[in-house]
Amino acid sequence: MKFHRSPSSRSLPAAFLPLCWLLLETVPLGYGHLYNNRYAGDKVIRLIPQTEEEAHALKKMYHQLKVDLWQPGSISYVSEGTVTDVHIPQNASRTLLAFLQEAHIQYKILIEDLQKALENGSSLRTQRNRRSLSDYNYELYHSLEEIQSWMQHLNQTHSAFIQVFSIGRSYEGRPLFILKLGRKSRAYRRAVWIDCGIHAREWIGPAFCQWFVREALLTYKTDPAMRKMLNHLDFYIMPVFNVDGYHFSWTHDRFWRKTRSRNSRFRCRGVDANRNWKVKWCDEGASVHPCDDTYCGPFPESEPEVKAVANFLRKHRKHIRAYLSFHAYAQMLLYPYSYKYATIPNFSCVETAAYKAVRALRSVHGVRYRYGPASQTLYVSSGNSMDWAYKNGIPYAFAFELRDTGHFGFLLPEMLIKPTCTETMLAVKNITMHLLQKCPRESPRVWSADPEKADADQRVLGTGWKLFAKTRATF
Repeated sequence: MKFHRSPSSRSLPAAFLPLCWLLLETVPLGYGHLYNNRYAGDKVIRLIPQTEEEAHALKKMYHQLKVDLWQPGSISYVSEGTVTDVHIPQNASRTLLAFLQEAHIQYKILIEDLQKALENGSSLRTQRNRRSLSDYNYELYHSLEEIQSWMQHLNQTHSAFIQVFSIGRSYEGRPLFILKLGRKSRAYRRAVWIDCGIHAREWIGPAFCQWFVREALLTYKTDPAMRKMLNHLDFYIMPVFNVDGYHFSWTHDRFWRKTRSRNSRFRCRGVDANRNWKVKWCDEGASVHPCDDTYCGPFPESEPEVKAVANFLRKHRKHIRAYLSFHAYAQMLLYPYSYKYATIPNFSCVETAAYKAVRALRSVHGVRYRYGPASQTLYVSSGNSMDWAYKNGIPYAFAFELRDTGHFGFLLPEMLIKPTCTETMLAVKNITMHLLQKCPRESPRVWSADPEKADADQRVLGTGWKLFAKTRATF
């Protein structure tokens, strides 16, 4: 990977930074599928600070310019060697990039024009031909209204396997629909929870939830593994967790992350729905500032979406044996703990499941996923759903970070929905089948980001994004 760099000295141009702040203007809000062309000329760049001095300069720049941080999840994670992806508006990019070159901070332009990338990678740029729900296209991203209509259609046409119901309403009053999937039976059965779209801008998540349902219905009769899964397990699937935020990401701001709740004392809206759970709430990796993307909320379960799901999981936790949450982007399979550096009691069983899942995933298209405890594989974060599920008695709790590693970021093109979902499907089936088998007493001999190297590596856990910077694939 080539990075832009300046031959100038390594001293930071302190007088240059205030000029960056003065030149930044607010991007006007857009409407409609093209977002009123609001991202024209915007760029996404990747930075890797080589010293703590450079990392400090980036943090200061972030707070002053209020740029949109794509990776890592919080500016607090940025340190020497941290891979940092930043979305910068057109009217600040020239000044900011000049500052980076002057400061001798390496960077690479990942997306030259965000508006063009958005339109080229999605059918949003054209008026799509709306077909009947029986011809639903799973290789497109769908709006909230389309997804909910699809759920109701399946509820009517596949009543032997599917039941759709609401567990509550969002802050803005939208129903929180759950799709229960499985061969109907009066017998007590174990269950798997799957949620997608807890962060609004991560569209590949809801696309996978829909794909999973499609594959289950299509292959039940021909795939012995799927037949066993649906005959012995119930699946509670929430295709769009953050319904208000997801809708907003279609109509106003493609890169909105949080919920849409209001704060009586601040103009900024929304809470990070994956920092709002009652497990080490608002500790490391979460923010107390309502304008930050990782804002933990005024209190645990303050968001009606989080409260509704937490109540449902508490009610059914005796038979829910696995919790799977789908995010983007990073290509990782994570398990607890996320809020602390510690080994979970059933580490051997969970790691075995993770190892087999990433190995199966890679067998489809050769895509590499890293796996391990979230705190050591990605970064420490408190108040998230995965840790909460595990602490509340669900023994298998995983968070997938789907494709890619930054080339497209949150704008994963629709042409990559099928390969992404196909490979992820195999990983999920492996985890699910693991539930139906007796867990082996021992985990794989060693841990490795690359399953093929497992026998050669020692079990040395990563150091978050610093290791990611060294081990990620070149694109």
